[in-house]
Amino acid sequence: MNWLTLLIAGAGTGIGASFTGLGGGFFVVPLLLLLDYDAQKAVGTSFMAILIISASALFAHGRLANVDFKTGILLGIGGIIGAQVGAQLLEHVSTGQFRKIFSLVLLGLACYLFFK
Repeated sequence: MNWLTLLIAGAGTGIGASFTGLGGGFFVVPLLLLLDYDAQKAVGTSFMAILIISASALFAHGRLANVDFKTGILLGIGGIIGAQVGAQLLEHVSTGQFRKIFSLVLLGLACYLFFK
């Protein structure tokens, strides 16, 4: 993929992440897996992109007064711990296993949201 395609994919991810609140990893990780990244590199690279996208989305939603900062900070502090554990766990999962786990998580979330 060339740089222009990646920028366009990033713009689409930014729109999707800011609109849905999914964080963008649901869009970026599958894209990187399609580009033959291994699971660990796809997840790590996704977080780099999401850091930038999330900061921009936070700014946009903050301007619209759509942010509960206290709740966000508390979730973020918990997320710091979870992120460290998750990164260590991912080191013990093959890319093939990761694809299956990731697919099940997406499918489960989709079913939950669809039927709720």
